[in-house]
Amino acid sequence: MNKVLYKPLNMVVSAAGGVLAGIAFKQIWKRVSGEEDAPSATDRDFTWTQVIVAAAAQGAIFGAVKAATERAGAVGYRKATGDWPTED
Repeated sequence: MNKVLYKPLNMVVSAAGGVLAGIAFKQIWKRVSGEEDAPSATDRDFTWTQVIVAAAAQGAIFGAVKAATERAGAVGYRKATGDWPTED
């Protein structure tokens, strides 16, 4: 029964992770490039390399933050309930 509680908790943790990842990427991009915003794929003022590097960096940051927040949520759930959320 407790594992039913994990799904809404995981949704909240995932949403928070997405927000944190967006903030982290924006700050890292600003420090590395000196630009306020990363180039979009359709922005003609940037080269292919700039667009692809920005997308790869964004993907890596989002992936790492997502993994970290999901792991933290699972560990917190285990500490609170004694169960790992994905075990049957």
